[in-house]
Amino acid sequence: MLAAPWLLAGVARAATPEAIDKQVLAAARTELQEQAERSGLAEPLFDLMLVKSTRATPSCPQPVVVEGVDTRHPSRMRLAAMCTGADGWRQEFVLRANVSARVLVAAVDVPAGRPLVQADVTLDRRDVTATPDAFSDLQTAAGMSSRRTLHAGDIVRRSSLVAAILVRRGQAVRIIAKSGAVEVTVAGEALEDGSRDAMVRVRNTGNGSVIRARVTGDATVEPAEVVVSTPHSPD
Repeated sequence: MLAAPWLLAGVARAATPEAIDKQVLAAARTELQEQAERSGLAEPLFDLMLVKSTRATPSCPQPVVVEGVDTRHPSRMRLAAMCTGADGWRQEFVLRANVSARVLVAAVDVPAGRPLVQADVTLDRRDVTATPDAFSDLQTAAGMSSRRTLHAGDIVRRSSLVAAILVRRGQAVRIIAKSGAVEVTVAGEALEDGSRDAMVRVRNTGNGSVIRARVTGDATVEPAEVVVSTPHSPD
């Protein structure tokens, strides 16, 4: 998706080549800042460089408009400056950016598939130019697990996270049924894998019945439907 246009600062003044270069850099920085905000990056910093072209930037008798051409990759951004009017022109610019931010990294080695806990991760400043799915929200990682083993210092990536499996097939589980202030816990056996809030089949090891249950925590489920018996009123 292309970035929105930006107007050169300074109304009713001619745009010199130097001013246009500065505006292109400012426009690129604005775009990077907006991308960082959408990604939820904490304390982002940008190091921008305008790639020199063999084509000289012309002047423009009025303010120019700068728009994004392709701003998806910070390491190679393309923007265009446009001078309107009878003798108007359009020229593209290439910029290279390095982006750093305080993002989630593994504080310790974490095996694949194990639910992440707070002690597993920390925030650290890293170069994320080539890691667009880095993020900074600790809550996003809560209850998730990584598809691959994380080593201490690895950046935690959104694309590698999946909902943690809290109940596994053949595992002993607790079936907790609640009705008002009454809570009943019985032993069960999971017949399917399940992450939090997933519906799985569970066998009640007491009477052998199989029920549908919702995963509520580690090796813990609750019946999908709780039947509450009430005393019959006399006729």
